[in-house]
This record gives sequence, structure tokens and C-alpha cells, in this order.
Amino acid sequence: MIEIIPAIDIIEGKCVRLSQGDYAQKTVYNENPLEVARMFEDAGIRRLHLVDLDGAKAQHIVNYKVLETIAAKTALVIDFGGGLKTDEDLRIAFECGATMITGGSIAVKNPDVFAGWITKFGAEKIILGADVHKEKIAVSGWTETTALDLLPFIENYREKGINKVICTDISKDGMLQGAAVDLYKKMLAAFPDLYLIASGGVSGMKDIHLLAENGVPAVITGKAIYEGKITLKEISDYIK
Repeated sequence: MIEIIPAIDIIEGKCVRLSQGDYAQKTVYNENPLEVARMFEDAGIRRLHLVDLDGAKAQHIVNYKVLETIAAKTALVIDFGGGLKTDEDLRIAFECGATMITGGSIAVKNPDVFAGWITKFGAEKIILGADVHKEKIAVSGWTETTALDLLPFIENYREKGINKVICTDISKDGMLQGAAVDLYKKMLAAFPDLYLIASGGVSGMKDIHLLAENGVPAVITGKAIYEGKITLKEISDYIK
């Protein structure tokens, strides 16, 4: 069974969603992220993907109080990302209750620091964020596509111990037009034991079932839940 991981993206302490990472295409779904997290927990969900979009812009952790509140008042296992650039950012994230952190741009722009985190904190606590556009790695809130090819990029960090990867196909994100199944099949063919977390494009439970049928271990979904394309009851029934 595929693990369903809902996403909460935070701007100014509020639960929002962007389309294709564009801050100008922002929808506020709830003023209270804790309320949303509790709804997820009540549905039987155990994991949460929490993204500090202000942090991603500022290049350092910003919304750690939201993380701290959700971690203190729910039992959700939280992976936290967005703007984590230094050991101090990670110290704050872990002290505020993150079980895992996700690093994307840092893994491209400062690989020594990211590799150091894997060594210091352990591979179980570090998730590699691999955001892609036409199978090239994209960074800096998706404003910049690099020349790095996806599979060699992952292979490099597999050698350093990484086993969990969140892969977002930018063209799919927030568009509710289906997940990048072919891309994920290709990744799992190359790395069969990778804990691959699919992200972007989920439009309904049919997409989640399709990912599960193709062996994808986990999926992040955000907009589909907030727009009512997937109900918490459907997720709850699936988990049961």
C-alpha cells in the first residue's frame, strides 16, 4: 500500500498552495495550519510534509513556530523543508519537532554541506528533494533549471547513503492533471529499493492507485485535498 502524505505549505503562518511554484498564483486555504494538521490526523494519516515557503524565499528557516505547534499538538511524523541552508537551520527544525528534513537547492548548490548533514544526522533523517523539469534538476523555488540530469544526481547521493527522495515534476505541480508515472517508473527501474515519494499532479484517488500499482512507495498530495478532489474519508478508507 502506498503511503499518502498530505502537504501543508506555509506563507505568513497560513496554509496556502501555489501553482507550479509561482508565488503570484497563491491560494490561502486556511489561516490555521494546526487545524488542518489535526484534520489529517483524525483521518488516520500519520505523515505530514510541511513546507516553509517564506523560508524558501528568505534562504533560512522562518515558520519554525508553525512546525513547533503542529509537532507539539499532534502525533504526526513531520518532514520539514523550505530554505534550510545551514546546520543552525537544521538544529532549529529538529528542536521544533521535525522528524526529517528535506533539502533540495542546497544539495545542488552546496553539496558538501548536504553530504555533511547525511553524515551528521543520518540518512533516515535527511530526504533529498529532486525537483525536475524535463528530467533536469531545478532549484531556487523552481526559478532555475540546471544542467544536472535526474538519475546521475540521485545516484551521486545514493552513494552517500540517501534512501528517501521526493521527486516533483514541476510541470505537473498544482495542475491536478495527473502524476508523472512514467518518470517514477524510470526512477524505480534504476533504483528499485529507493523510497521514492512522488509529488505533483495528483488529481484524485485514481492517480494514487496508479502510482501504487506501479510500485511507488509514497505520494505527497496537497491541492487535490484542498480543492475537494480527494476527501479525507477516501484517504481514511484507503488507509484502513
